[in-house]
Amino acid sequence: MNAALAGFWKFLFPRDSGRWVELLRIGLGLQLIIYTWSLRRDWRELFGTTGPVLVNRALVEAVLSGASFFTPRIGWLVSLGKSFGIGEGATLLLLWLCLFSLGVLFLIGWSKRLTAIAAWFLYLCTAKSGTLFSYGVDNFTIIGLFYAMIAPFPGPRTSPERLGFHRRVLQLHLCIIYFFGGLSKCLGAEWWNGTSIWRALTRPPFDLIPPDLLIRFEFLFPFLGIAVCLLETSYPIFIWLGKTRAIWLSGILLIHLSIGLTMGLHLFALIMIVLNLAAFGPEFFPDRLVVSGRRWLARRHSISRQETR
Repeated sequence: MNAALAGFWKFLFPRDSGRWVELLRIGLGLQLIIYTWSLRRDWRELFGTTGPVLVNRALVEAVLSGASFFTPRIGWLVSLGKSFGIGEGATLLLLWLCLFSLGVLFLIGWSKRLTAIAAWFLYLCTAKSGTLFSYGVDNFTIIGLFYAMIAPFPGPRTSPERLGFHRRVLQLHLCIIYFFGGLSKCLGAEWWNGTSIWRALTRPPFDLIPPDLLIRFEFLFPFLGIAVCLLETSYPIFIWLGKTRAIWLSGILLIHLSIGLTMGLHLFALIMIVLNLAAFGPEFFPDRLVVSGRRWLARRHSISRQETR
């Protein structure tokens, strides 16, 4: 009994160097930068309450208020700005600049804890106020920012067991997500005969591949669908085994990379790759790569500050 309890305790609190937190931080920084930059032209139309758009933020936040008054939203920030004499347009611009800047700061590793908290809250506000236009990428980005907000960052005073515990929770979280996602796919016939892949690749606006090319390789769709079902359902088993971890991790990364390239869902592909690499991929990255990348970003930040002065 004591041996079993000790083994369970060791499983929950393994010693960890904390490289996974650095990978998560760098990936989330890139995610925020690309997210804000991709919406720079449509930011006001998406989150404003005036203009020709019929479904705007006011409608979404009215629905949110009916569900829960405590759900963070952009309306809180707009009301705060009005109390200081700042209009809605200026507040939305400041929100965009803050999210973009937080992505840059997170990428270079400046004030990691404060940056993570601010990024999580502001991104949560934008995701909830744009619920009608959001999809899975927002949920997974919020999950990633939440882990970055609560997890300890590597340092001389940080316990390796604390770092290992937060990584273990992220690992278990991903196992649950992939298992039930794969199980739901297995319960229907569409993934076994390739219909779901055909629909995903031909439905606007994700139809980037010409239909004639898809028809030419249509015979591969059932095999691809079965492979996705098997990879996701067995993820909680083979991702833990040393001999199969690299194979399953590569397979999952290939799935998300393919989604990004063939359907144009680049942000969704990026956040899923980041979460998987942070959870199960640090051992495949040499220490020098993570440390050198962090030093290079810090050096670039120092040079830019000197040039500004």
